[in-house]
Amino acid sequence: MATAVPVLHRDVLRRLELTVTRRLDGILQGDYLGLVPGRGSESGEARMYEPGDDVRRIDWNVTARTTVAHVRQTIADRELESWLVADLSPSLAFGTARCEKRDLVLAASTALALLTARLGNRLGAVLVEPGGNLTIVPARTGRHHARSVLHRIAAEPRRDGGGATDLVSALGAARNAARRRGLVVVMSDFVAPGTWDRPLRALTARHDVLAIEVVDPRELELPAMGLLALVDPETGRHVEVQTGRKKVRDAYAAAAVTQKADIAQRIRVSGADHLVLRTDRDWVLDLVRFVALRRHRARYATASTPGGAR
Repeated sequence: MATAVPVLHRDVLRRLELTVTRRLDGILQGDYLGLVPGRGSESGEARMYEPGDDVRRIDWNVTARTTVAHVRQTIADRELESWLVADLSPSLAFGTARCEKRDLVLAASTALALLTARLGNRLGAVLVEPGGNLTIVPARTGRHHARSVLHRIAAEPRRDGGGATDLVSALGAARNAARRRGLVVVMSDFVAPGTWDRPLRALTARHDVLAIEVVDPRELELPAMGLLALVDPETGRHVEVQTGRKKVRDAYAAAAVTQKADIAQRIRVSGADHLVLRTDRDWVLDLVRFVALRRHRARYATASTPGGAR
């Protein structure tokens, strides 16, 4: 029985690797753009400002000469350093559809890790554990290292209680550990207390940041099931909710809408990209659609100013 758990994890990772290889191979590749088209660190051409562009990329010299706002494009780096910030708190060990939220974290981590390894880039990780505990895996290259990172995520035991996740400290740790410009992917439900948007904004000042929010449909609305006993997995607090009352269900849905809108607003203001993965949807399709939309916008913005401005 001592080997049952690691064998189970190897089987899960093997299936995820096959999924990534079969369904994402050839779709997320090209020009070293990875999951998010990176800004890079080498200066390229300038183009006219488009709504949604980062104002920090405005080229004031070109803007002054043309009297029209321009942003400076950069050439994508060929050797990138990618970091995973994986929330493994008890609140993610929840799911009422195809999988748990925690499974989506592992799936997204697998996609990034395997694609990163194929391109020969470096991969590091910050694992967020209950009670504010953090595990930092230094960035290294190679498929074996990528699989080791994924095994750590898959093997993290589920713990009830232990306190809320310290996402603020985790993002700060990622900023200190990620010395080279690259991609930082933060995977969480973002319900952790604290002003986590401040360190997220600090990360986007240097890196391309993708915030992946994992959601279960029962977090958005309650079914009419009569008296429902609920337990907060992070604090162990018990509460009973009368879901048979429409007023209660409507109040819950309204509060959920407000919470999700607040999370989206904080991520948007930080400058990070925002991807929502749900336990009742195909995460691969959501990931592909997200990348396709980003690349379409990037190509459109480039095509809108043929040749750019020097």
